[in-house]
Amino acid sequence: MSTAAARGLSTAAGLALGAVADLLLADPRRGHPVAGFGQAAAALERRMWRDSRAAGVTYTGVCVGTAVALGLAASRLTVDRPGARTALTALATWAVLGGTSLGRAAATMEQHLSAGDLPAARAHLSTLAGRDPSGLGEAELVRATVESVAENTSDAAVAPLFWGAVAGLPGLLGYRAVNTLDAMVGYRSPRYARFGWASARLDDVVNWVPARLTAVLTVLTAPLAGGSPAGAWRVWRRDGAAHPSPNAGRCEASLAGALDLRLGGRNVYGTRVEERPVLGDGRPPVRGDVVRAVRLSRAVWTTAAAVAAAGRLRR
Repeated sequence: MSTAAARGLSTAAGLALGAVADLLLADPRRGHPVAGFGQAAAALERRMWRDSRAAGVTYTGVCVGTAVALGLAASRLTVDRPGARTALTALATWAVLGGTSLGRAAATMEQHLSAGDLPAARAHLSTLAGRDPSGLGEAELVRATVESVAENTSDAAVAPLFWGAVAGLPGLLGYRAVNTLDAMVGYRSPRYARFGWASARLDDVVNWVPARLTAVLTVLTAPLAGGSPAGAWRVWRRDGAAHPSPNAGRCEASLAGALDLRLGGRNVYGTRVEERPVLGDGRPPVRGDVVRAVRLSRAVWTTAAAVAAAGRLRR
């Protein structure tokens, strides 16, 4: 076996093992590396913040560049050590994936709503979406959950797997750094409108292909959740571009079509109100649709893991 083939095999094995670890164990409960990165990035932000795009570009470059550099260093150290490369790739993949945790967070929301505990459901929404939950009833909490599952299937699972297949360890760590910064400073708030611009735009760029891959996989795996491939394809192609995000709309529209739901509507983010376009032709989601959305999400991202590992084998 050539050196290049051995590297491809070890990276592919690491991606597969990391995906299995996420499926069985979800996120690490203590000492999560992504949380550590977030704390370091927050400390750096306090030093670097200026109401300036240039400062935000520098901040984003430092944070993402550091993560990519760590990945490159790990790759170089394991050039001739396939076992070590497999282990490091598996650990990194497990750390950056969030597919199972996403499903568990959605299931917890469904449990709170089934118990009629709206205060607990509202408090729990922050683990899924950044909306103001204070005035939300069950219907809006369900919609927020289903939309979050759809969007974050790409952000939390398909995208890191894609970048892991494309670029190995640097891709895994670099993608998660970009996505974490977007969650931290990518909001359209007075503080981050300029400083967070670079992080938000870079997140749009790195998620462009994964979001569309998520939509394709939603079409292909829809029957595994009792859904319609034709519906997923039709609504994705018709409604996906109507969403204000260049990426989230593709994921939400394909899921809405697959499960014959209608998503979109009024969302409140602190003092900002957005009227999102309607995606899909079906009925509004109800509690039972949370379980269906999670089932489809799991089918999508586990298929993505298989595709990522197979794709790395061919490189």
